[in-house]
Amino acid sequence: MEFLTEHGLDIFTTILGLLYIYYEYRASIWVWLLGILMPLIDIYLFSTNGMYAYAFISLVFALVAVYGVLNWKYGGKNHTERQITCMTFKKICRYMIAMLIIFGITYEILVTFTDSEIPVLDSFTTAASFVGVFALAYKYVEQWIVWIVVDIISVIMFIQQGLPFRAGLYALYVLIAIAGYRKWKSMAKTFQ
Repeated sequence: MEFLTEHGLDIFTTILGLLYIYYEYRASIWVWLLGILMPLIDIYLFSTNGMYAYAFISLVFALVAVYGVLNWKYGGKNHTERQITCMTFKKICRYMIAMLIIFGITYEILVTFTDSEIPVLDSFTTAASFVGVFALAYKYVEQWIVWIVVDIISVIMFIQQGLPFRAGLYALYVLIAIAGYRKWKSMAKTFQ
């Protein structure tokens, strides 16, 4: 019983995370509905484990999920369903610059205002996740590459912070992200 008390929320959000990645892999709009629920729970889970930037990005994820539903459904040409596409080099550069700016701001906030034990890793995964979720909202194939990197680093962070189930989930995410990249690459309709 003590085990469930200590890890129950981690186990529950891990199950939601498995459903989330399943729907993301399938490019199903259901990913966004879970993308609203899971981050709201994660805010509590991460903040109570000293992962403040991850808690904040969870709030952002919940808000972006609302946008993602609408953008997937009506963000295509003539307000039709958005198709999977690849990013241009120019878009990749814009996303990288955004990531560096978010990383710098997040790091400064963490070292100045919190007792974060892992400010560099927490800041990086937060910044990259922010970029990744927006790339997902636009159905860019390259969002999977971002998630591969974020997931590998997250496994290390979750182990360090005593969240073994979440670490296992993110290890599985790495494998699914590799498969997802291959699948979405083959599904990409046009190159912008």
